[in-house]
Amino acid sequence: ILEHADRYECVTCGHEWVREAAPETPDAPRVVKDAHGNVLADGDCVILIKDLKLGGSQVLKGGSKSKPIRLVDGDHEIDCKVDGIAVGLKACFVKKA
Repeated sequence: ILEHADRYECVTCGHEWVREAAPETPDAPRVVKDAHGNVLADGDCVILIKDLKLGGSQVLKGGSKSKPIRLVDGDHEIDCKVDGIAVGLKACFVKKA
């Protein structure tokens, strides 16, 4: 896709369409869902659904329960402690306890 100042253009077929401004949304609350679609909130506890390698030879075992979580912005949405180790987790690897 070619991007022009006021429009987009398909390189393959030449179709053009108007470039629309991104909709502005006020600071809507962020919704984080676990692997099963349950909404997570600060203070929830989660359980790992699979083994996760931490680097080296450390592994967090599936089924391990976390301490209460804290939701954060970024690629890893969850900050918590699992088995005494502080980690950042992606929500797709946990389920709500």
